[in-house]
Amino acid sequence: MTGPVTVTVYARPGCHLCDEALAEIRSSGLGDGSLHLEVVDIESDERLLARFLERIPVVEVNGEVVSELVFDLDAFTGAVEMAGGTPTGYPD
Repeated sequence: MTGPVTVTVYARPGCHLCDEALAEIRSSGLGDGSLHLEVVDIESDERLLARFLERIPVVEVNGEVVSELVFDLDAFTGAVEMAGGTPTGYPD
């Protein structure tokens, strides 16, 4: 069995696209405890803010960018499945 799949979402408070991406990730039907969701507030670090501001939400699966600006559910799902995530409901 592989280790957990890490899903990192670079976002900022009040970003409706970020909120939509997180909602889609949580309702995607992926996960069984094999996913670890990490939300990074880009406003907490000036370097992150400069790097991601025009691209958020940026979604990474195990460190690989799979979606930015408009959430791509198909790319996300494919990346999670390739990384070993399984379809069964996302942990809150």
